[in-house]
Amino acid sequence: MASNKKHKSWSVTDSFLRFKSKINRYFSWKYAWSLLVDPRQFSIVAFVLFLAEIIVNTLVIKHVNYTEIDWIAYMQEVEGVVNGTFDYSKLKGDTGPLVYPGGFLYVFGALYFITGHGSNIRLAQYIFAGFYLILLVSVFVIYNKTKKVPPYAIIIACCTSYRIHSIFVLRMFNDCVAVLLVYLALNLFLENYWSLGSIVYSIAVSVKMNILLYAPALLVAYYYSLGVKGTIIQLLICGFIQILLGLPFLIANPIAYIKGSFDLGRIFLHQWTVNWRFLPESIFVSRYFHISLLVLHLLIILIFLSSWKTYLKSFATLKQIEKDVRPQLKKKKEHVNMSSSSQLFILPMITCNFIGVACSRSLHYQFYVWYFHTLPYLLWSTPYSDTWRLIIMGVIELCWNTYPSSVLSSAALHISHIAIMYGLYKSKYKKQ
Repeated sequence: MASNKKHKSWSVTDSFLRFKSKINRYFSWKYAWSLLVDPRQFSIVAFVLFLAEIIVNTLVIKHVNYTEIDWIAYMQEVEGVVNGTFDYSKLKGDTGPLVYPGGFLYVFGALYFITGHGSNIRLAQYIFAGFYLILLVSVFVIYNKTKKVPPYAIIIACCTSYRIHSIFVLRMFNDCVAVLLVYLALNLFLENYWSLGSIVYSIAVSVKMNILLYAPALLVAYYYSLGVKGTIIQLLICGFIQILLGLPFLIANPIAYIKGSFDLGRIFLHQWTVNWRFLPESIFVSRYFHISLLVLHLLIILIFLSSWKTYLKSFATLKQIEKDVRPQLKKKKEHVNMSSSSQLFILPMITCNFIGVACSRSLHYQFYVWYFHTLPYLLWSTPYSDTWRLIIMGVIELCWNTYPSSVLSSAALHISHIAIMYGLYKSKYKKQ
């Protein structure tokens, strides 16, 4: 009997000591510092950031004035379809003719009815706040899987960008929906849901065609992970989604639909450019300038292509190994570390998109969302010091928040892009 009491006493003492040890661990400066610098701790930081973003977006919606830019035009374009017009040449809004693929009309058509024909702006803002939170979760999942970037970099990015919050909840651009969908697709690809990922990716393209900037790297990923037959199947899935979503408009006027929604020759207004302000307008609108940028874009892709092949081939191999050993590790209740394979997939994909952004004929303020959430990952994939990485990230943020853009801000943006691209080439690709 005495022995049992003694055993219980020791058991209580041990439990208390373990509890005290955990308290000392979690409430120490060492642990607090690890939350900022250790990528393995990112899930905890992400949860706190997510809660903070709920509060921030709510406060922005309630206390910052909504600015009308494209929302009314979106609703006017949707209203044309609601009224029975499927000919793209006849669909337009206050900002001009409709220039987005069919998926845009389905998404904003739903918003049109949910928000009382677009009149309930406050409800639309809360919906876009929801889009932003879903996007953040998708991005955070990628960062948590790759375990590449220290949490403090993502904290700084999330807490300092007024422009991104504005694009979502104060402007409600279609770019927000397209980018949200592409991050969902990237997560699906990472989990080997290739067909479902292709469906979501193609829907993203049908909302706005800038998502095609990921296509070269995605094609390489298809080939090495699925082979020639699997690649053809995925391309057919992507093509089928485009035809399905565009079918009513293709039937009505196929030429107008293709020309209107996938117009690669569209001329942008010089007054809105963020990246080419230092050029005279005559050069900015020149067809030769556009062709030169396209050639440059293709050349840079070719420079990076061999490394993407190496990365994505290794990604396919590691994923197969993970698939083979996962059942055995589950039986032993051991963890499968996916950070290496995830890094091999994500870096080529976001680098490919970044190259497209850097070589764009014109970047408007809402286009910042195309690559903003990937900047920490890109910068922490370069050989620069953390100080220089933060400086470059800060300069890019400053450039995008300079309105109207200036010769200095647009030049600084290009210098920052070139620095990132050179760093990626130097640290990862030159060694191949």
